[in-house]
Amino acid sequence: MTEEKVRQSRITRKTAETDIVIECNVDGSGRADISTGVGFLDHMLTLFTVHGFFDLRIQAQGDLEVDDHHTVEDVGICLGQALAQALGDRAGICRYGHAYVPMDETLVRVCVDISNRPYLHYQAAVPDQKVGKFDTALAKEFMRALAQHAGLTLHVDLLHGENTHHIIEAVFKALARALSGAAAVRTDLEGQLSSKGML
Repeated sequence: MTEEKVRQSRITRKTAETDIVIECNVDGSGRADISTGVGFLDHMLTLFTVHGFFDLRIQAQGDLEVDDHHTVEDVGICLGQALAQALGDRAGICRYGHAYVPMDETLVRVCVDISNRPYLHYQAAVPDQKVGKFDTALAKEFMRALAQHAGLTLHVDLLHGENTHHIIEAVFKALARALSGAAAVRTDLEGQLSSKGML
């Protein structure tokens, strides 16, 4: 790429269920300002930001009196849109990324292709339905929404692990590292990395 692009975005989404604002800088330093009303999601998105070296501000209000589902899914939608907007036409990026992340007894692998062909493979079953108040099934719903709206082919595999918190945390950390690698710029690459000439 001949000139440096500013890879930032701002996404807003307001429905009868949620009201969300996201500001994203793909080329950040790991600064997180996250408030979704869902404590465990805030924790996961903070470590995602730090370990991906992104800058991310998320302010979300949702119908938590119903449950956390709408908020978690809609934050995934908006984060996916924010990443897609920040990456623009995807010219000059490495496109592929992967990461293995251990956390104590847990080992997770995440592979990503910023392909504009959304697909989620998620094989990271956890032993518990809840971590604190968080419904652990929502981790997969978040990943599905993110992949769909960011245009990611995303494969998440738990290689081994026992502790539910460790497993989900390792998933988010591995996602961060894999995305950071895939979004990295190759200065020797002109256009999109595809033998077809476009993604």
